[in-house]
Amino acid sequence: MPDANLRIPASARDRFAEIAAAEGLSLRAYLARLAETMLTPAERAERARAVLREWTWSTAHTQYAAQPCADRPDGAVVATATPQAWKKRPVRILDLSP
Repeated sequence: MPDANLRIPASARDRFAEIAAAEGLSLRAYLARLAETMLTPAERAERARAVLREWTWSTAHTQYAAQPCADRPDGAVVATATPQAWKKRPVRILDLSP
């Protein structure tokens, strides 16, 4: 874990703040976006899977919405990075896992 007391030179902080402002972002948002670019593809995929796991509340709604109806006689396709979580559910899936 990074040292919370780590100090960066004021000139570097100010330069980052200028760049962030030019892009319409706060310094925090700009630095978060910059940090994302430093992740490996595997780290980005794991972060995406973690976010998807947190959205478990949406599983029931997704399953309901994917069922066949008058507008979609064949139902919808659920795009997921965790296809094993949908194996026993009555929906078609599109596997997005790496």
